Amino acid sequence: MVKKLNERIAQFQDANKIREIGLYPYFRPIESAQDTEVKIGNKRVLMFGSNSYLGLTNHPKIKEASKKAIDKYGTGCAGSRFLNGTLDIHIELEHRLSKFVGKEAAVLFSTGFQVNLGVLSSLTGRNDYLILDEFDHASLIDGSRLSFSKVIKFAHNNMDDLRRKLSILPEEAAKLIAVDGIFSMEGDIVKLPELVKVADEFGANIMVDDAHSLGVIGEKGAGAASHFNLTKEVDLIMGTFSKSLASLGGFIASDAATIDYLKHKARSLIFSASMTPGSVASVLAALDIIESEPALIEKLWANTNYATKLLLDEGFDLGHTESPILPIYIRDNLKTFQVTKCLQDEGIFVNPVVSPAVPAESSLLRFSLMASHTFDQIDEAVEKITKVCKEVGVTSIKENI
Repeated sequence: MVKKLNERIAQFQDANKIREIGLYPYFRPIESAQDTEVKIGNKRVLMFGSNSYLGLTNHPKIKEASKKAIDKYGTGCAGSRFLNGTLDIHIELEHRLSKFVGKEAAVLFSTGFQVNLGVLSSLTGRNDYLILDEFDHASLIDGSRLSFSKVIKFAHNNMDDLRRKLSILPEEAAKLIAVDGIFSMEGDIVKLPELVKVADEFGANIMVDDAHSLGVIGEKGAGAASHFNLTKEVDLIMGTFSKSLASLGGFIASDAATIDYLKHKARSLIFSASMTPGSVASVLAALDIIESEPALIEKLWANTNYATKLLLDEGFDLGHTESPILPIYIRDNLKTFQVTKCLQDEGIFVNPVVSPAVPAESSLLRFSLMASHTFDQIDEAVEKITKVCKEVGVTSIKENI
């Protein structure tokens, strides 16, 4: 008898179709450190597809801190935080992070994805509601799917739609609104002041996923709530370490009672091995650098503004971005793959974003800046993107291309 699962898997041909025409852009092996310039196939490639916004992944102080932690604690903790996997440096980092984002307490998870799985699946119950922006990160969506709560989505950054959705919910139900601080594909910032007003009107709590906001906006890079001076009004602040903080892992910060609750209820915390010592030490060193070198964030924004102007002057459509994430809209899946492949051949790494991640008419190149990029590197990238788009015949770009 044919096994139905195998039959269903065999029907998946999406990746093979792209491979067959030589345009498959995923799982590209990099042979060097994650930096502004990487090696792929022993060839120099400028990296404009990284989330290392402050360019710290290859910083000597961070690498040295990680090595020292391995020497002292070993390579892993061999258990969960709940049982044998809590180190003194886990506690130290939690104190540092809660202070950094302006909350009473924080708890570490092994990845940012696990933070959102654990928090959203455990905070609200059967008769409660999770309210998500339609463009929220996949981890928030998956966390909501694990919850017994009812899930409602509102139109992206549309506070009128949020108000309409909240207005029909029962007053006695708990309501948690979960949004990205900076949206990871579009690059725009959550309309937090308006969201806070709507949430207060209906007695809803707010969680902000600052994965792409930490180290980018807010006082010393403290994220979206800090950016708008609304830290007290935001109940939960989530962040990851795999972007500006140059490591791997994640955290949630809130009042002490909420964090204590999550420590005893979040299954992705209780049943996962804890962050490795090297990863924890890397984040502590990254925080030291971020807090002591404000010029890093200034340089990130100088690069962002420089690249944005160049791309707009060339006629590219960047949507509503307000961040170092610059979505270059191609609005055609096949041409997005073609441009990505041609750019790699030209020595430029960018990420293609196509359907079903976005509608086909919204397909884009995700071009992202780091503080460590030079203006010369940005010039080279924009020049080659312009050239390749002309050659491929991209028609969605504004007229002067």
